[in-house]
Amino acid sequence: MTVGIHPLFSPWGRFGLYSFFIDAPEPAIVDTGIASSPADGMAPALSAIGRRIADVRWILLTHGHIDHVGGAYALWELTGKRAQVVISEADAPLLRSRRSHVDNYLAVRQRYLRDPEGEAKQTAAAEAVISGEMEPTVLVEGGETLCLGGDVTVSVHAIPGHTAGSVAYVVDGQNSVFTGDAVQVHGAANGFPGYEDPAAYRASLRYLRDRIGPRHLYLGHPYRRTDGVAYGVELDSEQAREALRESLDIEARVRAAARRCLGDGLREPDSAYSPFAPVAAELGYTGDPTLEPSPFFTTLHGYREEFSTHG
Repeated sequence: MTVGIHPLFSPWGRFGLYSFFIDAPEPAIVDTGIASSPADGMAPALSAIGRRIADVRWILLTHGHIDHVGGAYALWELTGKRAQVVISEADAPLLRSRRSHVDNYLAVRQRYLRDPEGEAKQTAAAEAVISGEMEPTVLVEGGETLCLGGDVTVSVHAIPGHTAGSVAYVVDGQNSVFTGDAVQVHGAANGFPGYEDPAAYRASLRYLRDRIGPRHLYLGHPYRRTDGVAYGVELDSEQAREALRESLDIEARVRAAARRCLGDGLREPDSAYSPFAPVAAELGYTGDPTLEPSPFFTTLHGYREEFSTHG
């Protein structure tokens, strides 16, 4: 049985937020955008294909970032609170608590952005775009199989790196793979790839390439190729191989530049990229690293942690 998959678009600032509808006997939605996404984006998109949001029985969250779990509570309510909400154990705190998002900001990005209003801004954003705090129905770690009715099953694969609890959902039999933000290529609107744990990110890209080999790959955002042109969010097998290869290539370039910068010792130049200005210069990165989310500082802090631990 081939299961239909439909992208559901919701606008948000500079970003396009994408969720995906899996048209199974027990229908599923992968990722939920922000608080407004279920009513403003998903419901009309489903109505256009003759489906109802009230019939959704699974909410599958690839990771805990605000633009992927923000609409989870609102979507759950629109299903009559009948859908099962699935997230990894490691990222579940981000579903349970708005404050977890603020704490993540303070622990990493605020160290470099040093915005005196940063905590207040992050708190306001969490209040505005997260529809509600909630306890997940199902916690996963990778290795589980979810039954979406009939003979439709979805296998769960741990692919940490972008976040500690990033997971891929694979529709078995047709190898349709949902990775959220775990395949970054050259990043999305910010123009820089974002991941918290570089070593885990590398390993997960290789796992997706060598162990899963997606026939269809569904991305959380239109990530950009080396030439700056964005992929769509629905990639065929050839495009998936290219995106994984490019993701590994740019990660290697960022890693090499970060190693040289950190090896020379961090300095605080008068630059928005401080203290990683040499990395931006070497890579030709001219985006604004202060725009939230700030993958530039998240990623380079990850290398700082990796090299301090492993050398």
